[in-house]
Amino acid sequence: MKLFTRSQKIPATSVTSDEPSSIFFGSFKTRLESKTLIFRFLAEINIILGAWYLYWRATNSLNFDALWLAIPLLIAEIYSYFGGVMFIIGMWRPLKRKVKSLDKMLPTLPSDDWPTVDVFITCYNESPDIVEKTARAALAMHYPTRKLRVYVLDDGNSAAMRAMTEHLSLEDLSCPQLQEQAELINIQRLILKKRLYKLEKLAPGIQMAELFIAASSSSESFFSTESKKFAIALKRLQQFILCLPSSSRTISERLVQEKKSVEAAIYEKDQELIHLVRVYYIARPKPPGKPHHAKAGNINYAIFSGETSGQFILTLDADHIVKPHFLKRVLPYFYTYNLFAGKYESNRIAFVQTPQDFYNIPKDDPFGHQAQLFYGPILQGKDGMNAAFYTGTNAILRREALVNVGLQNFAKEYKKDKNRLEEFDLVGGLSSNSITEDMNTAMRLHASGWQSVYHNELMAEGLAPDDLSSTLKQRLRWAQGTIQVLLRENPWKKPGLSFWQRLQYFQTMYSYFSGFATLIFVTSPIIYFFFEIVPIKSYGADFAVHFFPGFIINRLTFMTVSWGVPIKELWRCEQFSVALFPLFIQAVWSVFTGQKLKFEVTSKERQSGIFLKLVYPQLFIFGLTILGIIWSLYRFATGHLNHPLVHLVNAAWAVYNLALLWAVIRAAVWQPSTKSS
Repeated sequence: MKLFTRSQKIPATSVTSDEPSSIFFGSFKTRLESKTLIFRFLAEINIILGAWYLYWRATNSLNFDALWLAIPLLIAEIYSYFGGVMFIIGMWRPLKRKVKSLDKMLPTLPSDDWPTVDVFITCYNESPDIVEKTARAALAMHYPTRKLRVYVLDDGNSAAMRAMTEHLSLEDLSCPQLQEQAELINIQRLILKKRLYKLEKLAPGIQMAELFIAASSSSESFFSTESKKFAIALKRLQQFILCLPSSSRTISERLVQEKKSVEAAIYEKDQELIHLVRVYYIARPKPPGKPHHAKAGNINYAIFSGETSGQFILTLDADHIVKPHFLKRVLPYFYTYNLFAGKYESNRIAFVQTPQDFYNIPKDDPFGHQAQLFYGPILQGKDGMNAAFYTGTNAILRREALVNVGLQNFAKEYKKDKNRLEEFDLVGGLSSNSITEDMNTAMRLHASGWQSVYHNELMAEGLAPDDLSSTLKQRLRWAQGTIQVLLRENPWKKPGLSFWQRLQYFQTMYSYFSGFATLIFVTSPIIYFFFEIVPIKSYGADFAVHFFPGFIINRLTFMTVSWGVPIKELWRCEQFSVALFPLFIQAVWSVFTGQKLKFEVTSKERQSGIFLKLVYPQLFIFGLTILGIIWSLYRFATGHLNHPLVHLVNAAWAVYNLALLWAVIRAAVWQPSTKSS
């Protein structure tokens, strides 16, 4: 069974919204996905038949006259088998969650107790128009205005981006909600100013009264009886005004204290007016010659620069348009009701990931961006093992967890290299150890005992790269970064992870080595067509008995585990997992040979042209396969074909390979429609 990488996505159907028909106690609950038991039954048969096939292959089918081909093919099949086993284990406990929105939680959570949220929009060289759409959507989320702030984290330090942010900030301040709050704060501030004015006016008179009281106390004959009565009345008035049991403090002292209290309250109101601003621009300094750590450094600087303070952080790529109800639907996961204390308390959930989707995908998705398998069955399965991945966008992270774990890892790195102290504000939060900072950060959080949730409801849509060049750069970065993590923080050696978490992280890393196995699978039929060298000594009934039952069960198992993902989408996932084999080989080679890897931002604008030069390896294999089939047909027509049955089996295998490779070749020549809408 093939493993599928993080480029795959899912329909948001596994979270049930809080409609009147969805009645349950509490704020959220979980259950296993439907058909899980059927899947488990088929999966067990699949594992047994696969092991039986491999045993037969190793003991009865090797062609000892061509071990140079037979052994690599067997190793490739063993690799695929163990990849399939890990895939099955990862799908063993897929969770389907039900959740109530923040304003419908049971028991209720008062809106005054809702947490503060910072929205981080990360950008580098994107158009300000794209970022503006993202920022406007974030501001439009249904959440108390004074608890929501939006930060444009511009790693490119663009004057146009800064101007856009400042304009949007001023525009936002004029919205009715903020104007109403500003008016209320101004009224409260005016009342305090009047109070301060009265206190200042009262000061001289109080000082004279205190002198009068002091004089009356020191001389019995100095004042008349009426004056003494007046002094006593003043003392009683002092006690009443000051609400003190005795006149241990003078009115002047109390007056000074009251003035300070009012002045502090006025200052707080001034700060409230300042903090009504909800849109901010942050461009970190990037001195030359020092590491900047790309997206991770951009986010970490925002966390530690002192300009942000939200309890939770929503990270969005520059182009992802968030739904208005995002925060209300996701934040409930971070709270657990304490029956003994009678209130909600923070739990150990560090982040909640939601699906990625795209609103610009062309018809038939030629670049395979609709990752419905990954953002669905795969992440649901990882969720069931507390190993859901953070994928960099459309996710909310708990600041406390991110900072605590980030500082722990920074302390370890500082012990190894004290020169890294100057990088503190860049590496203390998200992991900067890999160009796939998101997955590495999730692994560190899990290793520190924090938990994760996958909320399978479509909450944001973005822009997918719509040309092959940008798509391949994105996939290469994912592959290189994931292998980087394997070498630098091997999950099998990382303390704190459970066995199942280690397995889930390793499975993703393991999948990117599939390029070598694929190379063997696609070249074996070609070798037979031209040289009649077979890695398997028998393609007869014995082969059919051992191969086809496992293959059929494998297909059925895979279809069962899809849980609503269209067959067409499953086929496209398989196509790209095979057709990108040169890219996976390149990723492994670049990391293991120590090449310097650079984080490249995925372009949001189409790069025009034909990109056949990017798929030369696939074209070469594709062409040789067709030539091989034609050569076999020619030999058959001329009566010179030996072993027709073996040629037929290899021809079927070759046609299957062609169908897989065609996906990326088609993507290389794809052009957008020129028809007007």
